[in-house]
Amino acid sequence: MNDFASTPELVLLPAVDVAGGKAVRLTQGEAGSETHYGDPVDAALEWARQGADWIHLVDLDAAFGRGSNAGILRKVIRQVRGVRVELSGGIRDDESLEAALESGAARINLGTAALENPEWAADVIGRYGDVIAVGLDVRGTTLAARGWTQEGGDLWTVLDRLESAGCSRYVVTDVTKDGTLRGPNLELLREMTSRTPKPVVASGGVSSLDDIAALRELVPLGVEGAIVGKALYAGAFTLAEALDVAGH
Repeated sequence: MNDFASTPELVLLPAVDVAGGKAVRLTQGEAGSETHYGDPVDAALEWARQGADWIHLVDLDAAFGRGSNAGILRKVIRQVRGVRVELSGGIRDDESLEAALESGAARINLGTAALENPEWAADVIGRYGDVIAVGLDVRGTTLAARGWTQEGGDLWTVLDRLESAGCSRYVVTDVTKDGTLRGPNLELLREMTSRTPKPVVASGGVSSLDDIAALRELVPLGVEGAIVGKALYAGAFTLAEALDVAGH
């Protein structure tokens, strides 16, 4: 236990995914697999109350290209003052990026755009630096794009390109695990940290406090944080318990 106590802290980012104005969770990122959890502002305030330093806020409608919850996202960010927000979903051009930055988010997570428009993504990374993270959503080592409905190329090829562009942080999701409560893909994360010196945020599959402990053990390798969603909403553990295991 002493060894573990000396392991650096794992940053936890409880997720608030918004679709149709409601907080929802998907299974394996599939539209139509939503479970509804009520008002996104209430969800975010609850995570803030339990001690969150960060919230991972996602506009699923924008990610799927079927609408926008921009007004609600801005409201969430305003309400949780003191908690930093990582904003994701549908940010794929200057207009959507400017709106995301103006919303008060501390970090912007590019997804599909970084795959489909690498020149633009490289330009944005160059302009905004540490404010920009790139979400890499993978099945095996194939990237998934457009709300995970299309393939987006080979993970390592795209990673090399993003490294050349100077990307400062990656959010890595194993699509096959997301929302399934089957445990994170530790092998993928180890492989990822061996190929980049940049911090990696893990996403998908966290089901138990043991999973959080396992992710914390990867912090010295370069796993900076973990996004936690369904397990929190399903009551598998409280955020306060998770933060304790994460070394908060």
